[in-house]
Amino acid sequence: MITPTHVPANARWLRTLYVTRAAFSIAWVVLAFTVARTSPVVAGVLLVVYPAWDALANAVDARQSGGMSANPTQMINALVSAIATIAMAVAVGRGMPAVFVVFGAWAVLSGVLQLGTAVRRWKHFGAQWAMALSGAQSALAGIFFVKQASEPNPMLQNLAGYAAVGALYFLISGAVLLYRERTSR
Repeated sequence: MITPTHVPANARWLRTLYVTRAAFSIAWVVLAFTVARTSPVVAGVLLVVYPAWDALANAVDARQSGGMSANPTQMINALVSAIATIAMAVAVGRGMPAVFVVFGAWAVLSGVLQLGTAVRRWKHFGAQWAMALSGAQSALAGIFFVKQASEPNPMLQNLAGYAAVGALYFLISGAVLLYRERTSR
């Protein structure tokens, strides 16, 4: 646990990452609820970009946090998200039920890995309860998305709610790290 007089320098990087991920998710949600409603091409691009962004964010975070070997959950998460990106590109051409299965499976796996990363980071950074909760909730939402694939008319906007909640968790985590940094001075 971090005492108020000790905030690792890496906490600043982590805060920046969390805020950047939140901003990306907010922009994604806005596009999903506006432009993508009337443009299947934009909807398809958004669906492929989301796990691709997660792969990139996990890879960069792992590298900035001591390298891939020091961060196995992030390394695996980057790989899972990269595979999900490819699977999503295929699923988009097969329709929304396929999209929901791929998105759901990815949400389960990446959520469990995010939970693992949060638990590992907790002792060094604190302020990881929101990321742990986000990972667990992601895994549960993924199960729900797979189930939703068999229901009539699954829509991109259902997945956008997931991204919005993720943005909230990233904002909370970033704010908690900022608060800890400011109170440690």
